[in-house]
Amino acid sequence: MPLIHSPASRLAGHITDACSLEVGVRDIPALTAAAPRIPPGSTIAIPYLPGQDDDARLAAARAVRALGLTPMPHLSARRIASLGELEGFVQRAVAQAGVTRCFVIAGDPSTPAGPFADSAALIETGVFERAGIKVVGVGGHPQGHPVMDAAACWAVLERKCHDISARGMTPLIVTQFGFDADVVLAWLATLRARGIGHPVRVGVPGPAGIAVLARYAALCGVSACASMWSKYGISLGRLFGTAGPDVFVDRLAAGLTPAHGQVSLHLFPFGGLAQSVKWIEQYRSRA
Repeated sequence: MPLIHSPASRLAGHITDACSLEVGVRDIPALTAAAPRIPPGSTIAIPYLPGQDDDARLAAARAVRALGLTPMPHLSARRIASLGELEGFVQRAVAQAGVTRCFVIAGDPSTPAGPFADSAALIETGVFERAGIKVVGVGGHPQGHPVMDAAACWAVLERKCHDISARGMTPLIVTQFGFDADVVLAWLATLRARGIGHPVRVGVPGPAGIAVLARYAALCGVSACASMWSKYGISLGRLFGTAGPDVFVDRLAAGLTPAHGQVSLHLFPFGGLAQSVKWIEQYRSRA
């Protein structure tokens, strides 16, 4: 008798089909080991971390491309010292690693190192479309932004998406990771109601120790109150051990409808890349 999948399980299978992964420069050896288990062409985001220069980030992008995957380097506006530095990196990324997509963020420093105060300023330079970049990723914040209220956050996101589209490129919205699927679903509904129809990748923590998840949440300004931990499947009485995103992704997949548009996952492998790749395989096998 053929196996009959529920609509939710079919969506769950679909939502993992285009998973992207966050992989730092130091994790390229782990990516190399895991690459045979990652679908060819999958997007690998390379974060812009302090203490790593452009050469290291470009080497990582080249390694990602050589593995048959798609590199998406981050660019941190407040860490870039000049327009020339921005142009040089993007041009080299395109020429050396076949980069066609970038992800832009403001970055953590309170004082910019150069002329760029935020990610919108990077987009406005015209560097990306001149270099041949096709997709520009921007951040989404379903659980709120650490320094902007909701109205400002929506206005900034709308402006950036409009500017990217006007320059002939495709916006891609990648959300900060979170723990409450209902909050994400409500945010997606508002996003589409505001006429923003671009693809979304929902940030999801890969399997990790509960203490590790709590630490990253605090570092990234992600709200993680008792009720959110509970919705993620974590009891505050069990602060040891490992937690995966199954409950979160189940709820997200079950709540998605065609009206939510193109939605997939972006995994932050806080517990290690191998664990995240294994989780994707196991979750897909349930569909």
